[in-house]
Amino acid sequence: MGVAPKQLGLICRRIGLSFVTLILVSGLIFMATQGLPGDVARMILGKEAGAEQVEALRSQLGLNLPLIEQYMRWVGSLLSGDLGFSAASNRSVADLVGPRVENSFALVAISMVLALPISVLLGVATANFKDTWFDRIAMATSLGVNALPEFVLGLLLVVVFSTNVLHVVPAVSLLSPGKPFYQQLGAYVLPVATLFLLQTTYLYRLVRGTMIDVLASDYVQFARLKGMSSGRILFRHALPNAAVPAIQAAANVFALSVGGVVVVEYVFGYPGMGTALTDAVGNRDIPVVQFIVLIIAATFLLSNMIADLAAALLTPPGRGA
Repeated sequence: MGVAPKQLGLICRRIGLSFVTLILVSGLIFMATQGLPGDVARMILGKEAGAEQVEALRSQLGLNLPLIEQYMRWVGSLLSGDLGFSAASNRSVADLVGPRVENSFALVAISMVLALPISVLLGVATANFKDTWFDRIAMATSLGVNALPEFVLGLLLVVVFSTNVLHVVPAVSLLSPGKPFYQQLGAYVLPVATLFLLQTTYLYRLVRGTMIDVLASDYVQFARLKGMSSGRILFRHALPNAAVPAIQAAANVFALSVGGVVVVEYVFGYPGMGTALTDAVGNRDIPVVQFIVLIIAATFLLSNMIADLAAALLTPPGRGA
């Protein structure tokens, strides 16, 4: 479907607002990392280095410049593709963090690919059988799972599937860089299962609520009075109208999963950007911390932009905002 001029204008304003927000977030990230304790130059040179050596390195790295000038240099480097060097390992941030970012997004993407269709199916089924025993069990299970923090749910899965109860998958998700993905599927099972359960139990409730509202709408009731079959009402009227809020919710869940993957990776020792972030904070590796946090913030904004565009394309003319 085409995009109405009003919808197009709204999308352009939201895109502009997202870029402004990203600039503000980058400033906050930069200022927050400056508050981390310790001296980067001293950490690079070691405790044995003299004051003159430390001061010379600070001057070389631009650490003695005003903060606003340091920020502008950092943003300029990012825009030119220079992510800087890790202060702890003296490696390029791109080389150090790039594979970790790929691992994290692979984890979230796999869980979302599994969660989306199951959430839709479960949401549609529970909406059609509202207030039945099936609906009540699904709702109670969903609320119970979402009430658990990520690390508690992950540890429960470890206890059940990686100990004497059912020792079927490894408790620690270590990956070998030289091995192909299909030979390391066992390492993905528990992290993916943790994210999948959290995503599915949240998304299905949104789909259920939207479907209940759509099925109770006037045009669906009119279609029933005309004798249209339940299957045709569901797939021709209900699902298309429930798709827009479901897509927007899925975008938010994806972005939140990228941010929340830090905890999941830490629990399972998964080599993603979450474990890289915790190590970088402990080592006061500012370039790594800045880049990973910026990636998480940019993912959230980009996900919402894509969701807005998809919603505008799927919304029939006359029903858009």
